[in-house]
Amino acid sequence: MKKLDVILLTGLIGSILFSNLAGFGNTLDNIEHEVLRLHILANSDTEYDQNLKICVRDRLLENSEELFGGCETLDEMKQRANEKLDEINDMVLDVIHEKGYNYNSKTQLVNMEFDNREYGDITMPAGTYDALRITIGEAKGHNWWCVMYPPLCIPAAEEADGDMQTAQSYFSEEELDIMENPENYKVKFKCVEMFRGIRSKLEEMF
Repeated sequence: MKKLDVILLTGLIGSILFSNLAGFGNTLDNIEHEVLRLHILANSDTEYDQNLKICVRDRLLENSEELFGGCETLDEMKQRANEKLDEINDMVLDVIHEKGYNYNSKTQLVNMEFDNREYGDITMPAGTYDALRITIGEAKGHNWWCVMYPPLCIPAAEEADGDMQTAQSYFSEEELDIMENPENYKVKFKCVEMFRGIRSKLEEMF
């Protein structure tokens, strides 16, 4: 094979691989932009503080219909969360005081980095997600999280197979396959992570 033919063939293969990887990256971006997460960070990792975190979680889930009932889109959910930040924080403080603690708490709507996280039968890919973030006290303990939108934990976090059925109705087949079978995409995940790192450094430079 002539040298020019090798160069052209290599370029063609590279172009196909890059196009495929770009498509995968776009799918990951879509997942990130379709989700609102709930993130509760405990004061510390002591048994008492971790139990308090769970009590806060339970109170929020018990009142999820009151807080978020009627929200049918991601934008509606984020708008409602933003409108009720003070109300949610008061609810958190009520739990803290009921349990005999005097910690402060902060409730914010943020955009933050997450690692790969398993949730039931699916794995949410690492990335930057919008989140309703609640920090308790010094916020140095392990966190609890779930997906608020699509409503995988709200309003019925305990229903058998409820989260999977909800996920199937909100995400595309391609997105679901990535979340259900992340082991099949390890190389692509690594490549996208590398390209995102390079892009981030270039953005900082310019």
